[in-house]
Amino acid sequence: MIEIGKINRLKIVRSSDFGLMLDDGAGGEILLPNREVPGKWTEGEKLDVFVYHDSEARLTALRTRPKVLVGEFAFLQVKEVSKVGAFLDWGLPKDLFVPFREQRIPMKPGESYLVYVYLDRISGRIVASAKLDRFLKDSRRFFKPGEQVDLIIWQPTDLGFKAIIEHERWGMIFHSEVFQPLRRGQHLSGFIKGVRPDGNIDLVLQQPGYGKVPKIAEQILDALRKSGGFMPLTAKTPPEEIHALFGVSKKTYKQGVGALYRKRLISVDDDGIRLV
Repeated sequence: MIEIGKINRLKIVRSSDFGLMLDDGAGGEILLPNREVPGKWTEGEKLDVFVYHDSEARLTALRTRPKVLVGEFAFLQVKEVSKVGAFLDWGLPKDLFVPFREQRIPMKPGESYLVYVYLDRISGRIVASAKLDRFLKDSRRFFKPGEQVDLIIWQPTDLGFKAIIEHERWGMIFHSEVFQPLRRGQHLSGFIKGVRPDGNIDLVLQQPGYGKVPKIAEQILDALRKSGGFMPLTAKTPPEEIHALFGVSKKTYKQGVGALYRKRLISVDDDGIRLV
């Protein structure tokens, strides 16, 4: 069964003047245009292709992967605005359509917006919506504290940064847990810090607890060796400086220092840390 707007693995049936014809799995064929045909191919071979409707509403296969698939969120730039809606650049010849009714605010050419991509069941077209809440309320997936997840940063709030977890749920990274620049639409990995009784999810960008201590401890040792056995890092060193050096929060750094100190590998002095 073909999944429109997603990657499908389809078998080459035959060639034509316009490209390769692929088996759609239901007794029909889908065209892979000449511009997308690989240099070498054999009949019966299977290709991973993206399936969508072209500008003439014909079902078409592409080896080019778009920036976002159906069922996902992405931060995309507006190429054009017409009388019917906006058209976004998603890396394909045919732009991605956002009807006016699916825009939170009027979209402007050149600006980028976070959108959800879905298949419109009435028209059969792949379209996008900037009304994100509608697509983030029905997930029943259970997230566990400490679980590593993929995040998309949405926007800053008074509390921190709102983020989308695994294209399924909202989560919050509090300001106290942010030690690096974040921007809207940014993709990065994070961790589940906790799930509240009301279902809201707290996030962190570094692995919580002591899960990251062995790695940061090794980083600190390596940095000390490269700097001649001494680094002027103290309890007063700003968290931003710690993050710039090691890519972790000051709390995680202190856990690493503590682990090294307990093993008597370093000394902690008023002016910094030293290899023993």
